[in-house]
Amino acid sequence: MASWLWYFWIYSFLGWLVELAFAAVSRSEERRRRCLLFLPLCPVYGFGMLAVLALPPMGWTKLVILGGLVSTAVEYAYHFCGERFLGVRFWDYTQVSGNLGGRVCLPFSLAWGFLVWIAVQFVQPAAETMAATVSPAVTYACLLIFTADTVCSIWFLRATGDLAELRAAGLL
Repeated sequence: MASWLWYFWIYSFLGWLVELAFAAVSRSEERRRRCLLFLPLCPVYGFGMLAVLALPPMGWTKLVILGGLVSTAVEYAYHFCGERFLGVRFWDYTQVSGNLGGRVCLPFSLAWGFLVWIAVQFVQPAAETMAATVSPAVTYACLLIFTADTVCSIWFLRATGDLAELRAAGLL
């Protein structure tokens, strides 16, 4: 079970890096991050990869297609929950063609498929090695920090509904 926590954190951190890179390349106004937490983690990426890793082994074509669909479904659910329970919109794809309620869009769904393939082929073997070498004490300490951050971030968003302020207060 600890391995799955580490996969979640690894992919959430890598997702945070992807968000930073995308913001820099696209010259987005939101240059810092588009995440739920104060820590440099984007949980939607972690949840998406956990869902993909739960799939049975398959060839690369099926992985790209099914991985893209699963990731898109997770992205939609994550955004829906953010709106419904926290009153925030983490992103808005309404200006992108092929969007569904501004929560997901076709161009990013296609990108997720290829990112999933890259992650499963090249990142996951390293993630498995790393997760297997972390001591239980380090895992528990990280879980405590992550839980505290999640509780504080959710409390902050429920109290303020202000994602921009959460971003400004983030560690990075």
